[in-house]
Amino acid sequence: MKSLKLIGLALGASLALSASAFAQDITIAVAGPMTGSESAFGRQMKNGAEQAVSDLNAAGGALGKKLKLEVGDDACDPKQARSVAEKLSSARIPFVAGHFCSSSSIPASEAYADGNTLQITPASTNPLFTERKLWNVARVCGRDDQQGLVAAEYILKNFKGKNVAILNDKTTYGKGLADETKKALNKAGFQEKMFESYNKGDKDFNSIVSRLKRDNIDLVYVGGYHQEAGLILRQMRDQGLQTVLMAGDAMNDKEFASITGPAAEGTLFTFGPDPRNKPTAKAIVEKFRAKNIDPEGYTLYTYAAMQVWSQAVAKVGSTDPKKVMDAIKAGEWDTVLGKMAFDAKGDIKAIDYVVYKWDAKGNYAEVNPKGS
Repeated sequence: MKSLKLIGLALGASLALSASAFAQDITIAVAGPMTGSESAFGRQMKNGAEQAVSDLNAAGGALGKKLKLEVGDDACDPKQARSVAEKLSSARIPFVAGHFCSSSSIPASEAYADGNTLQITPASTNPLFTERKLWNVARVCGRDDQQGLVAAEYILKNFKGKNVAILNDKTTYGKGLADETKKALNKAGFQEKMFESYNKGDKDFNSIVSRLKRDNIDLVYVGGYHQEAGLILRQMRDQGLQTVLMAGDAMNDKEFASITGPAAEGTLFTFGPDPRNKPTAKAIVEKFRAKNIDPEGYTLYTYAAMQVWSQAVAKVGSTDPKKVMDAIKAGEWDTVLGKMAFDAKGDIKAIDYVVYKWDAKGNYAEVNPKGS
């Protein structure tokens, strides 16, 4: 009987210890479109966050505590993003890597600021995200006014004297990127032949394609996401139109090629230099590929956001969001994307967009943004 009591006491102590250890875990989050039309990018972010948390825990966690990952799904919907942000910040989660769509990141950031949560987006490029003087925001990617300039430079070099159309999906990201590209082109004295909007989620673009055909458009620049861009491309080819399609960083998922098939060949988009090819990412890329995961698009950007936060936490010896953000903006951080430093707004100091081209086999490679 005595031995049974001892076993019971030991078991109770063990459970108490494990409960105590569990209570000491630090919960952080990744938030983005885990469902919906942009779920391919949510999957990228989730893959990056899970691998980062696994690697950080293997190296001792943060402040000697294990990290736990919460996943928030905003479906790229602004209201849902705000709700996710309120839920995560009310749970006193000190850090969120997210969101993906700028139309989600911007309203979410206000809830995070009110709830004392630090937010680093791996993917939201609209300038407004960091232009509102919020204390809690940063991004490890560039901005639309930077990638729009690179797109314009490519168009000016390769389509001088040609007919160009600019389309946008009316979203914060798509309209913002289209406007920045138009602005850069117009500043250089280049006037687009057509500027038109459509609705995100549209399936039938035949009326727009008919206008492209009527105006003999040589290149159509699309400010929007890969689903609609893929359908626009297919419907152009169905009408016998060989117009080149160019878009922004929301084309960086192989799901685009699954929508278009071989028609993807020749399609252009802007993105940072492929992080999978960086020496700083080699070991992590090998880990992903060993799991049959291609760390494309924003996978490694999400991993980098986690690295920046964890290194800043180690530096200040606290997860206090304001102290950590002050450290992030004051320091320089080693990441899979290379060394990163941030300005007072939370933007990275070194920006380097390039142009990519898809081939008929569903792969893409960099092209010289000044002409190839």
